[in-house]
Amino acid sequence: MTRLLIKNGIIVTLEEPNRILTGHELLIEDGLIKSILLRRSASNIRARVIDARGKVVMPGFINTHMHFYSSFARGLTRAAPSADFPQVLRNLWWRLDRRLRLDDCDCSALVAGLEAIRHGTTTIIDHHASPNAIKGSLGRIARAVKELGLRACLCYEVSDRDGGKIAQAGIEENLRFLRQCQEQSDNQLKALFGLHASFTLNERTLRQCAERARQYQAGFHIHCAEDLSDQTITQRRFGKRVVQRLHDHGLLGPKSLCVHSVHLEDGEWDLLAETGTAVVHNPQSNMNNAVGTMDLLKAVRKGVLVGLGTDAMTGNMREELRSALWAQRLLRRNPGAAFGEAVQLLVRNNQQIANRYFQKVGQLREGWMADVICIDYDPPTPMNQANFYGHLVFGLSQATIDTTIVGGKILMKDKKLISLDEEQIAARARKLSQALWKRF
Repeated sequence: MTRLLIKNGIIVTLEEPNRILTGHELLIEDGLIKSILLRRSASNIRARVIDARGKVVMPGFINTHMHFYSSFARGLTRAAPSADFPQVLRNLWWRLDRRLRLDDCDCSALVAGLEAIRHGTTTIIDHHASPNAIKGSLGRIARAVKELGLRACLCYEVSDRDGGKIAQAGIEENLRFLRQCQEQSDNQLKALFGLHASFTLNERTLRQCAERARQYQAGFHIHCAEDLSDQTITQRRFGKRVVQRLHDHGLLGPKSLCVHSVHLEDGEWDLLAETGTAVVHNPQSNMNNAVGTMDLLKAVRKGVLVGLGTDAMTGNMREELRSALWAQRLLRRNPGAAFGEAVQLLVRNNQQIANRYFQKVGQLREGWMADVICIDYDPPTPMNQANFYGHLVFGLSQATIDTTIVGGKILMKDKKLISLDEEQIAARARKLSQALWKRF
């Protein structure tokens, strides 16, 4: 049966304006939202029924910056202690990514994807690196995404840090996957052109990336001024600040993502706004790496579209939302700051960013993708359009995801994964990660 009818829940549409609906039922047909009906109007509809009594029914969450490949770092104790962010890269991440093999790439994506499903995240924009296993790596991750049933936008992180030959292989992997996605026109898989960061990319490589990506009209996904060292090295080597350099190479624009953007000056924010480039805030990662906190309110004042990502710190977007709010309040030492702006990163801005690549994701609306979650939450106080953000931050954020649906396909129901063998995936991941750690 291609029809699903979700009954008895409180429906949160996340449209503009948002609607909070009781006494309504959500009808899904052929992977799309068919309609939202008054309960009495749905009595004669033949469909598979999901009873959402005591639950909130809303669109699945979107993560606009993720690293699937980092799953195997969990529990790794062999990295040397790091005193600053450049040491974190050298001691942990660049050692780890050099030792990844193709089997690690798809298995780590499965591990991260399972966590996303459990936390109601249905769309992910990922950024991959495996310098000694580049060719075919995006294809392997894409296969894992298909197996999971999630929606994902993938890219490979081009960098000169491992030499020109590896940088060239990264360029070719991006182009291969961009071509595949455009030929297949699949709303489940999309592609961006991945770049590591300004300070690890020379002029020749950046120029080549801009030229080669142009034939696909591709946007770029790049770490931008995450740490002050990116600005310092870029200015020393190239005589420009990071955003200006990216702009001069034609890498900014509505399809591009400048991730982190912690250490930017006013003129750089102005360039991002003028070009329509989106920024992705990753507060937990920034705090963990002690690089600073992005100035969200300045970005909003400048007119920059800012989304929310996890940078692989978690699969739980609600946890990241709360961290974003606390970080902004601490930055200003103001307990009343940034409430609406922080929440909109997740519920408004992420869907705007995702819809630059996918079609019609992030709202419960007729004709849109049926990416739906059911959360165990029976509001203990009145919940309406005016106070929904408060319920999301202080109530729904602590509740359990019961059901996750992507494109009308049930991935998890009654908190149980439907078509994935979690024990088998975990056993394979333990075996592969142990072997990876021995190579570390």
